[in-house]
Amino acid sequence: MLVTRDGAVLLAATFCYLASTMLANPLVAGFAGTLGATAAMMGVLTALMNACSLVVRPVAGNLSDRLPKRRLALAGAALMLVTALGQALAPSTALLAVMRLANGAGYSLCSVCMSTWFAETLPPARLGQGMGVFGLMNALGMAVGPALGIAVSDALGYRPALGVSAAFAALALVGILLVRGEAPARGEKGEKDAQGEKDARPAPRLRLLDRRAVPAAVVVALFTIPYMATQSFLVSYAEARGLDVPTGAFFTVYAAALMALRVLLGRAFDRVGFVPFVVASGASSVASLVLLATMDCPAGLLLAAPLMAGGYGVMCSVCQSTAVRAVGAERVGLANSTYYMGFDVGMTLGPVIGGALFGAVDLAWFFPALTLAAPAAVAVAALSAAAGRDRRASKRNREM
Repeated sequence: MLVTRDGAVLLAATFCYLASTMLANPLVAGFAGTLGATAAMMGVLTALMNACSLVVRPVAGNLSDRLPKRRLALAGAALMLVTALGQALAPSTALLAVMRLANGAGYSLCSVCMSTWFAETLPPARLGQGMGVFGLMNALGMAVGPALGIAVSDALGYRPALGVSAAFAALALVGILLVRGEAPARGEKGEKDAQGEKDARPAPRLRLLDRRAVPAAVVVALFTIPYMATQSFLVSYAEARGLDVPTGAFFTVYAAALMALRVLLGRAFDRVGFVPFVVASGASSVASLVLLATMDCPAGLLLAAPLMAGGYGVMCSVCQSTAVRAVGAERVGLANSTYYMGFDVGMTLGPVIGGALFGAVDLAWFFPALTLAAPAAVAVAALSAAAGRDRRASKRNREM
């Protein structure tokens, strides 16, 4: 069986902590505006969480290979719960900024630990497929959260909607507590031999990232930038252009399309190469952004959503499974940490770039400017594949 009972609980907890985070992201910019923030500051406040997460990420990745995952994940979820409540109650942009930073630290601990913990429940031969399922749950949390947040905000206001973010963090905390098995810290299993002697192997040195996972991290960053800019400013963009479109429905359709794509792709995550995925998803992402730029009715918005799922949504799964397979089982924590560092870069730059574009350029150029990320991602993937072929050829020549 691909997903065990504990694996299923971890997937549910993963959905909840990501829904908590992503529910707040499209609301923070508007909420900050009600507290007196400028357009540029709105983008910065949205990005602060991910900027902190990026700084904490290398530490979290190394800790997840050394300490019990449950302990770290519980600490992260508890911090997310407290800071989500703090965001909902924040009376000023200064306190909101503090809560965003601390929320990023909790998010970083959860994301690395949960992904590493889940990977350790998978059969090695089906690691790519299993991490594809995990990537799907990531992407669903990132889609359902914003849709729900926008709906609650429209009905009740910003603060009650941000309170729902805290509720999801509480559910994630409960989910972690319900996992029966414990993923031991690496080295615990062989800590003593049959005679009770301690394993003499030296502890692994602290590493910030694994270079083998860097191409996947860079590619996911480039796909994340336009998605996060869209997530953060789609509501404001529609209002500024006077469009009568259901912006919350964009994320609902995105989530449904992503689930359908996951079923259709099946085990393709283990069989299709990285570059073909990047090319196809890049084309899908560009098509989505073009539709958003030219939409004048709900149909354009709703057609753009499944294309965004085929772009950014699919690449979340592809890049994470690629990073884990490139590094191997011994360094799953560091592989996930490296992947999420790229993810954090995209989530940090997306709102910042979106805020800069929204405040400085004609709105007609907002989405077209974001399409530049897709060809850059294709170039990175192609160069990485070429470098890999050169390394393998050189190794064969040395062995002859």
